[in-house]
Amino acid sequence: MRFAAIADIHGNHLALEAVLADIRAQGISDIVDLGDCFSSPLEAGKTADLLLSLALPTVRGNHDRYLIEQKPESMHASDKAAYQQLLPRHLDWLRSLPTDLIYKGEAYLCHATPKDDNLYWLESVAREGHVLLKPLKEIEALADGIDLPLILCGHSHISRLVQLRDGRLIVNPGSVGGPAYDDDKPYPHKVETGHPMASYAILEKSASGWTPYFRNVAYDHMAMSRLAKANGRPDWAAALATGWIR
Repeated sequence: MRFAAIADIHGNHLALEAVLADIRAQGISDIVDLGDCFSSPLEAGKTADLLLSLALPTVRGNHDRYLIEQKPESMHASDKAAYQQLLPRHLDWLRSLPTDLIYKGEAYLCHATPKDDNLYWLESVAREGHVLLKPLKEIEALADGIDLPLILCGHSHISRLVQLRDGRLIVNPGSVGGPAYDDDKPYPHKVETGHPMASYAILEKSASGWTPYFRNVAYDHMAMSRLAKANGRPDWAAALATGWIR
């Protein structure tokens, strides 16, 4: 069994196209999407048309939820920019998405954690703003009751693998479209991959269990950086250009 996991596309149509091409080049046809599909100052509409045509097993992320729960005037700038590009059928698709699902009886999928779409599963944020690997005991507590060998989550944009003491794997494939960002909750912090490439993961099952393969894909990230700058978002422009928050 072999499939690809993508997450946190954030309206980056060119990055998604590059990742899909790379997945095809690996001979893989099965893909799951861990949410946060559109919110950004980029190309939400094009991204939505492509995703809807693929009909991938997809879970709803926190920013996907904001797009269908909040009024436009109350939205953060990235959500509002995406909302203005989305059609009713795109929003209906977001409303139809589950918050979690089980994929082929082998993998549990959610955007962030099973009960909170805004909580990092594998990372914690210190008061000083450092983003650190969460203690194993805390990671395992969030996996309580999930009796599957493979658990997939996104949200933090950081490609990461953690093996629990009972052998279960938790895998974050990284972000297709957002290599860096800053946030103010639970404390002000930055998440920076340090590179501008699009990230995803391949999951492969063998006789010895599941193995994740993390992949980073080059694409015309400067075109997306220029678009973000033209749309009045220098923070996004810097992140897309470098993988750092400047």
